[in-house]
Amino acid sequence: MRIYLFLFSIVLLGACQAIGTDENTNTTTETNTTMHYDDYPTYEGNDLGVTYTPDKTSIKVWSPAAEAMTLRLYEEGEAGKMVKENAQTKQVDKVWLFELKGDMKDKFYTVQAKVNGEWLQETADPNATAVGINGQRGMIVDLDSTNPENWEEDKSPPLKNFTDIIIYELHVRDMSIHPSSGIKNKGKFLGLVEAGTRSPSGEATGLDHFKELGVTHIHLLPSFNFMPRSVDEKNPDAKYNWGYDPQHYSIPEGAYSTDPYDGNNRITEFKKMVQTFHDNGLRVVLDVVYNHTGETENSVFNQVAPGYYYRHNEDGTWSNASGCGNETASERPMVRKFMLESMKHWVKEYHIDGFRVDLMAIHDIETMNIIAKELHKIDPSIFIYGEGWTAGDSPLPVEKRALKAHGKQLDKIAVFSDDLRDGLKGSVFEHEGRGFVSGQAGTEESIKFGIVASTQHPQVNYEQVNYSKAPYSNNPTQTISYVSCHDNHTLFDKLKISCPDASEEEVLKMHRLANTIVLTSQGVPFLHAGADLVRTKDGVENSYESPDSINQLDWERKTTYKQHFEYYKKLVQLRKNHPAFRMTSTEMVQEKLTFLDIKPGLTIGYQLSDNANGDSWKDIIVLLNGNKTDVPRHIPSGEWTVVLRGDKINENGLAKISNGQVLIPAMGAMILKR
Repeated sequence: MRIYLFLFSIVLLGACQAIGTDENTNTTTETNTTMHYDDYPTYEGNDLGVTYTPDKTSIKVWSPAAEAMTLRLYEEGEAGKMVKENAQTKQVDKVWLFELKGDMKDKFYTVQAKVNGEWLQETADPNATAVGINGQRGMIVDLDSTNPENWEEDKSPPLKNFTDIIIYELHVRDMSIHPSSGIKNKGKFLGLVEAGTRSPSGEATGLDHFKELGVTHIHLLPSFNFMPRSVDEKNPDAKYNWGYDPQHYSIPEGAYSTDPYDGNNRITEFKKMVQTFHDNGLRVVLDVVYNHTGETENSVFNQVAPGYYYRHNEDGTWSNASGCGNETASERPMVRKFMLESMKHWVKEYHIDGFRVDLMAIHDIETMNIIAKELHKIDPSIFIYGEGWTAGDSPLPVEKRALKAHGKQLDKIAVFSDDLRDGLKGSVFEHEGRGFVSGQAGTEESIKFGIVASTQHPQVNYEQVNYSKAPYSNNPTQTISYVSCHDNHTLFDKLKISCPDASEEEVLKMHRLANTIVLTSQGVPFLHAGADLVRTKDGVENSYESPDSINQLDWERKTTYKQHFEYYKKLVQLRKNHPAFRMTSTEMVQEKLTFLDIKPGLTIGYQLSDNANGDSWKDIIVLLNGNKTDVPRHIPSGEWTVVLRGDKINENGLAKISNGQVLIPAMGAMILKR
C-alpha cells in the first residue's frame, strides 16, 4: 500500500510503495559495525565500481566495516558455474580493490563482505553500471561499445529558459501496451520512439503523438533497475508496477529492454531511445528515487556498508519517512556522493536532460544544492524538480529538509505546487472534494497563487491559500504547475467521482478548464500522460501494481475525444507562441501581471500588459469561470480580440469585443488580446 500523511501543514503525495519490505524492517545492523558512521572515511575518487580496459579490469568497493572481501566471476547473470574467485584481506581507506588481468568484458561478478566475523550476502556492488537478469549480478561492461551509431553527435534540443518547458509524464509500458497503440516493441524503451505508429482509426500514437501535441520534455517514471518482486525481468508481462522500488540506481530496467539477460542490451536501447527523442525535438527527464531502497536489511548497500546509507531512529530502528520501510541518509558524505555520481552518470553516459526527485524533502537542502550545482556545470539546461514533501516524519531536522516551504533555499530546483493542484480539483485525500473547476467557493486565492507560480505578488492574499501561507519560489522557474500525475485518480476520474451528477460534457468542460489554467499560468507546466485523451483508470486511485487493463493508454480515445485533444494541442501551442505566459522572473510577473476586480466568486481575471516578456500581443486578458453558468463581466475598455472561449481556440481571432462586456462560459475560460 502507499502511504500519504499530512505533515507541517503540507499535503504529502509520495510516489513510493511499501510493498514486500523486509520482515525485520524495524531492526538495524548499526550495533554490529566496528566504528561509528561519522568516523567512516570519505573516498574522494570517482572510480568506484568497474573500470574496464581490454587489458585489465579494476573493481573498487567502498566497504568500511569489512575485514575481508571476496569477488566472484561468472559467465552468466544468474546460476551457472563460477569461473574465478578473488579473496582480499587488504584495503586502502576502506576501499577494496580487485584487479583482473585480460579482457573481462561481459563477465558477471559479485562481491561478498565479511563483517564482525560473518560473511554477508553475495551481491552486485552498489556502484555497478551494468547487471544481468534481475540485477542479481553486476556485469563488466565496455560502455563505449554500447553506444548507438552517431551517439557522439547526439545533442539535446535547444532550451532557452526553464519556463519554456512543457512536461509530459509517462510510464514506459502504459504508452505502448494497448493493441490500439500500433507499436511493435510493446512495453519497451524502443517502443516509445517508433516512428509512424497509428491507432486503428489512423491517429498518431507514441512518438508522433508527443510531437503532434507539442510538449518539450518526456518525463519517464522510474526506468532504472527495480526489484524483481515488482517486475520480473524474465517474465515482464506477469506483473505490472510503476517501479518506485529501487535496486540499482544507475542502470536501465531490463524489463523495458528486448533482452534483459544481456547487460549491454538495456544500455544500448535506452541510449537509442534518448537519441531518437532528441532527434525529434524532445528532451528526456528521468524519475529518480534515491530516498529509499526496495530492500532494507538485504539491500545492496547493506551488504557492503551495513546501516550506513540509512537514517535511524533514536532506538536504532530504521527511520521511515518514505513510507517504504527505510529512508536514505543524504547528509552522509558517501550517500551524497553516490547520489551525485549516479546522476552525473545518467547525464554523461545517457544524455539525460533532467531529473524528477521522488520525495525530495527526505533529502537535505545542502545535498540537493550540491547536486544542482555540479550538474549545471555539465549542462546549465538540465532541469531538476521534485516533491517538496515526505511520506512520514524523519530524524533529519525540519530546517534541513528540501521541503516545498524551503524552495527559496534551493538553487535552480523546482517543486510541485500541490496548492494549485488541489485548488483546481479538490484535495487528493478527499475523493469527493471539489476545487475551483468543480464549483468549490473560496478557492480563488489558491488559483491566483498558482497563476503567479508561488512567487510574491501584491494581489495574492496568502492567508486564503489552501496550504502555503507565504510564497516559496524565488522565481517562476521554481514551480511545477499541475493538476494530475501518476499518483491518485486521473483528472477525469477525480472529476467524475467528486461531481457524480455532472454530465460527461460538464466533466470535460472542467477537465479543459483545469489544464487551461495550468498551461496559461506562470511557472513550468506538467501534464499527466493521457490527460489530452481524457485518460481514465476506471476509478482506481492507486494503480501502482494494477494490471495493464487499468494503466494502459487506450489510443482509440484520441478519436472518441478528438475535439478535446485538438483543444489541448492548440493550448500547448498558444503557450509556446506567447512568452507572456512564461515569464522568467518574479519582478516581471509583478510588473506585467495584474489581477482584475471581477467579483463575485469563482471567477478570476488578470491582464498581462505591455508586451510582457517580449510577447507580440501588447495586452492579454485571461478570464476563468468555475461556475456552472455563464457569467457576465466587465473588462478594461478598448477593442479586444477573443482568441480562446470555451472549447475553441483561434489565435487569429474568434470575435471582437469593444463595449467592455464579456460573457465567460460556464466552467470555462476566455482569453482576449490586443
